[in-house]
Amino acid sequence: MIYTNSDGGARGNPGPGAIGVLVRDDGQILTKYSGEVGKFVTNNIAEYEALIKALELASIHTDDEITCFLDSELVVKQLLGEYKVRDPKLLPLFLKVQKLQENFKKIKYQHVSRWDKFQRIADELLNDEMDKKFGKRKR
Repeated sequence: MIYTNSDGGARGNPGPGAIGVLVRDDGQILTKYSGEVGKFVTNNIAEYEALIKALELASIHTDDEITCFLDSELVVKQLLGEYKVRDPKLLPLFLKVQKLQENFKKIKYQHVSRWDKFQRIADELLNDEMDKKFGKRKR
């Protein structure tokens, strides 16, 4: 079984954005990734971009079953059909996720606390990326 943890954020919301992604199996971390996603994005856009990258990276390791952990309740509820995608800027990202789902036999989305140990790693990756690209965060 493959698991992903993804996190996206924007400083300023909207503002410069980055993502952090972790792909793991039952025993070890297989891939860590961070990257910039734009100079003027929202947190929700960054969350979708992070999930898209997580699905792309997970497909390198399996085409079977995966579980994707996100700390964005909005994104999870949209993917589960509990919320409609009302923001026109999110719709193309939502549709891209739908297309990437075809790479797997089964996919599960689960909301997780931002304090989950693996989610914290994804958060660190994205914040380190933003510090590198856009300057240190204010504490």
